[in-house]
Amino acid sequence: MENTEPITPPAGWRRNTIAFLVSQCITLFGSTLVQMTIVWYATLETASGMWLAAFTVCSYLPQFLISFVGGVWADRHNRKKLIIAADGVIALATLAMIIAIPRITAEPALLGGLLIMSVIRSLGAGVQTPAVNAVIPRLVPEEQLMRYNGINAAMQSLVQFAAPAAAGVILSFSTLGGALLIDVVTAVLGIGLLSCVLIPRQEAPGESISVFADMKLGVRYAFSHRFIGRLLVVYGLFIFLCVPAGFLAQLLVVRVYGDTYWYLTAVELVGFAGMMAGGLIMGSWGGFKNRVTTLVLGLAAFGVLAVGMGLSRSFILYLALMALYGIALTMVQTAATTLIQEQTEPSMQGRVFGLLGSMYSGFLPVGMAVFGTMADALPLPWIMIASGAALILVAVVCRMDRGFTEAA
Repeated sequence: MENTEPITPPAGWRRNTIAFLVSQCITLFGSTLVQMTIVWYATLETASGMWLAAFTVCSYLPQFLISFVGGVWADRHNRKKLIIAADGVIALATLAMIIAIPRITAEPALLGGLLIMSVIRSLGAGVQTPAVNAVIPRLVPEEQLMRYNGINAAMQSLVQFAAPAAAGVILSFSTLGGALLIDVVTAVLGIGLLSCVLIPRQEAPGESISVFADMKLGVRYAFSHRFIGRLLVVYGLFIFLCVPAGFLAQLLVVRVYGDTYWYLTAVELVGFAGMMAGGLIMGSWGGFKNRVTTLVLGLAAFGVLAVGMGLSRSFILYLALMALYGIALTMVQTAATTLIQEQTEPSMQGRVFGLLGSMYSGFLPVGMAVFGTMADALPLPWIMIASGAALILVAVVCRMDRGFTEAA
């Protein structure tokens, strides 16, 4: 492991860490609820694939473009203030949309306004996420990182489990503006709680250089590092290859099992329940002492489960495999986050997490474009089986790569 500066968590670090994680879950609840609300509203009002594609692009592309810059800012500036500022800007954009809705009479203009709001929200998430991931290792002792990353994953999965149901209830009894207002309220609550959390200051940056030069320095650091560069590539491949089993699951269910709302809802709920269970398992177990073993096991399990879901013709078996898939997904995400926190110098963590965020927000839409197009020409179960086999191969290569396993 690299020699990194010692970090002494403040007294009462457990209470402090839980308060920080709860503050982020509060804001995540509002953000997830609004994201679901916007997608459902566009679906019901337009039934247009073009509009849904536009909202998908506006939700991911800005985050991809800003994530690495956000990582640079997280290394240069006070991370707590950066998180609060990003939350505040997102809340203000949402509030502006709430005020504008009664004054917009044309449906295309309203959808255009929601697209602009989605861009601003995506930019805010790209700034906020690297800072959040870089804060956790300053709050938690190193030997507890995997456990608290697991707790964080469980809490976030619980929020993502509850938000769609809450969005459905709110939209049934309220208006679009009323649903958006929830996000403003949760932002205020989350910012208020975060302001009470004591976060140790990171070292001030050295000589002042341009953001672009800082970005180049971060890329050079990550990909010249014996382990981090490999980990980022593996994570990008994982995100790309998990698209058929994870993000095209609804399409598979419609084509193989039937287009009933019950089936679609069951898949969503079981998937999030599995992710929540995975977070609880990682939070209580803490993973293997060798973090790479946890990562490789998660990759292999995910690949095996993807193959099983592609072969399954029983919906009950498919749901069981989907729950296990959620656990494997959380294992991979938690292990990758913990490895970066442990292996990266604290002064570079924001930039490396910015790169990790770019891997996610970049490889996901690429995977959707590639596998979504293929799914119109080839049977989706075949694609799922092939992607699962490729993930198993990635896990085997990682395990056999002594440079990868020994560097950690």
